[in-house]
Amino acid sequence: MELANENIQADEKRRRLCLMAVYAEAFFIALSPWVAAAALIAGVLLWIYRTVKNPDRRFVRTKVDKFILAFFILSGLSVTGAMDPYFSFYNWYNLVGAYLLTYELVIQTVKNREEVIRLIYILGISAGLVILYGYYQFVFGINISDVAWVDANIYPELRKRVFSTWVNPNILAGYLNEVICVLVVFLSGAKTRKNKILLGSFIAAAALCLAMTYARGAIFSLGLILIVYGTLKDRRILYLALVGGAVALILSPSLLERLTTIFTKIDTSSEMRLAIWEATVWMIIEQPFLGIGWGMYWMVYRYYDFYINDPNVTIYHAHNMFLNFPAEIGIAGAAAFFYVFFKAMGTGFKEGKERNQEIVSNFSNGLALALVSVALGGLTDDVVFNIPTSMLLWFTIALIMKNNELGALQK
Repeated sequence: MELANENIQADEKRRRLCLMAVYAEAFFIALSPWVAAAALIAGVLLWIYRTVKNPDRRFVRTKVDKFILAFFILSGLSVTGAMDPYFSFYNWYNLVGAYLLTYELVIQTVKNREEVIRLIYILGISAGLVILYGYYQFVFGINISDVAWVDANIYPELRKRVFSTWVNPNILAGYLNEVICVLVVFLSGAKTRKNKILLGSFIAAAALCLAMTYARGAIFSLGLILIVYGTLKDRRILYLALVGGAVALILSPSLLERLTTIFTKIDTSSEMRLAIWEATVWMIIEQPFLGIGWGMYWMVYRYYDFYINDPNVTIYHAHNMFLNFPAEIGIAGAAAFFYVFFKAMGTGFKEGKERNQEIVSNFSNGLALALVSVALGGLTDDVVFNIPTSMLLWFTIALIMKNNELGALQK
């Protein structure tokens, strides 16, 4: 009996080391992808060591495991038809491996809701630092003439677009949308005046940073989400969104001018997206089963290009998440991924509805709303093309599924 207790205590110590790696990855995903990757590797090695030392330990399963496995296998098989199978395989096992290990590390390591609450604070602090760095860039200078994120001929007044710790403004905007969605749910459920002021201030800071990105699709998507959420759930959110949006447009004519082109072909980026989508549809029609190969879009697009016709220009993705996946890994592989994605979204909303007063359940609800923002953003951009963005996505899905499991255990 004493030996058994010692083994349990030793296993718990190893689990806590794994948990430190989960915390580190959560903190650095948005700040430094290399440090986040290092934390993931450390966590996986500790997880393997823990399994070797305690092979009888229960492997935690979730409702989407079979579909995750299908996505892993089918995306791997897409490599066989790639133009460069060696590059495609290298890209696949590095990226898909990192995403699924992120998911499993969270599922297998996090044990209770107190640890989830710590993750909420860690992710919040990380988001705050991202926002502050965005302000730093805006104040001390990111000149649009030095980068290529906007058509300067169409927007001569637009001189700055911040990207903070992310690769470009659109990716930062997608991240901020997710952050704001979670915060809005927390604000809607806040009971004390202090919490309302803190959460409201955090949302205002994130929204201002979002405006500094001038990302039309992300801003439009967030506005739509807040209007629908406010109408169905909390009218206070609706009023705040309308007032805040009106103030932002009045104070920034450049933002208003840029947003008005979202449904037109005036901006070259809008026209280019339409051409890219048409080309991507033909990729899917010609190779519907296993696709063109994981990570091969940038190499294959030139054979379908009828718009740019410039060999010096590289198109890395389809600028649409719902087209990029079936193009690269086939319709079946994409269906497996999107089942996991939308199952997690539904699970998060259900969790929040059933246990609406709990902070962790509100967190699940907020994460589900964040996935809605990813889905809407995915209509005009491949928002998971960026590696840390995808790691954050799988981290989000894992947290939702873990919260659901912990909630079921409490019943």
